[in-house]
Amino acid sequence: MPMPMIDMRDAIGVLLAGGQGERLWPLTRDRAKPAVPFGGVYRIIDATLSNCLNSELRRVFILTQYKALSLNRHIRRGWSSLAGFGEYFEVLTPQMRVSQHWYQGTADAVYQNIYSIGNERCKYVFILSGDHIYKMNYRKMLASHVERGADVTVATMEIPLEEASGRFGVIETDSDWRVLGFEEKPALPKPSRNNPQACNGSMGVYVFNTQLLIPILLADAEDPNSSHDFGKDILPRIINKHRIFAHDFVDENRRGAPYWRDVGTLDAYYEANMDLVDVSPVFNLYDQEWPIRTWQQQYPPAKFVFADPGRMGVARDSIVSGGSIISGGSVTRCIVGYNVRVNSYSEVSDSIIYNHVSIGRHSRIRKAIIDRHVTLPEHTEIGFDLEADRRRFHVTDSGIVVVVREESLIEEPESAQ
Repeated sequence: MPMPMIDMRDAIGVLLAGGQGERLWPLTRDRAKPAVPFGGVYRIIDATLSNCLNSELRRVFILTQYKALSLNRHIRRGWSSLAGFGEYFEVLTPQMRVSQHWYQGTADAVYQNIYSIGNERCKYVFILSGDHIYKMNYRKMLASHVERGADVTVATMEIPLEEASGRFGVIETDSDWRVLGFEEKPALPKPSRNNPQACNGSMGVYVFNTQLLIPILLADAEDPNSSHDFGKDILPRIINKHRIFAHDFVDENRRGAPYWRDVGTLDAYYEANMDLVDVSPVFNLYDQEWPIRTWQQQYPPAKFVFADPGRMGVARDSIVSGGSIISGGSVTRCIVGYNVRVNSYSEVSDSIIYNHVSIGRHSRIRKAIIDRHVTLPEHTEIGFDLEADRRRFHVTDSGIVVVVREESLIEEPESAQ
């Protein structure tokens, strides 16, 4: 069926990027969660912003809050120049125009910026999250919204029941995809009509008619019993009163199974990065039809040093970013950021190395995340004795070792970008 004629200039995006990211600690000690590096040269937020740009959703408010300096700088450098006349990717910090509090929930964050939204001439508002990795054409979602005469549309995808239990909002629909019920993170999710082994999980992507969104937010703000969250409060309140539909996820990644990752935990974040270094990457960064964009600082090309047969700089199944030198050491299944030096006789595997890291000679690193500006001395071993690692570093239950600088006096300096 052909897509109905729509104009993306009728819509604006509100991208929620203000979460504290407690489950990504200590990576969020010095930065906002959406600003956490991803794939060597990107930030997590770049995936959603690229979806906006590729979908021609070119009016986007980005709501930031906690430790937002580096995130604001990244957006200013990499995204503000991409919009043209009447278009923008604009950061909105908490202004407290309608409240004396910081954002109390996802709905409250949008409510506190209700004047900015109301001043725009738009029929539709997309509510987006800044901490998911996926490729989605929002134009297709808006077309579905318009065709069905919906008041609200919720993006969903099939998630195995055991995976969704206690983790995802679950949507119940009829045969026309009209939403009949919604449960926030149920222990026993209701199966999908089409697949008894899976449920329709909410992706945290919504389209609202603007004329409905504003009064709903006003009513929610006045409710003292509300937690001011779209999933917990807004959707359950309006399901029986308005036309709410689900939009089944159409993946632009084109790699078989639909790809959508919530990278809100260290394990999920690590696995999403490792998805990039497969022989045929599960998440495709090299697709010119749906590119992932970012801002990149200028560095010289990566270099691999061959000193003698015993000192060969080698990278296998890895991403190595500009300015990095693999100097007689080896990296295997790694994501290597900018200006990293892996010195002679060192072996690094299954790891994520952030910018400006130096790994000393004769070191062995396995299944680790090394934060920016960390210098590891010679003969360092990480990932081989987890009990010893726990005495020095943060180690997840699955055995991922996270190494950060011992002190942090400032939030992501210019040289860290």
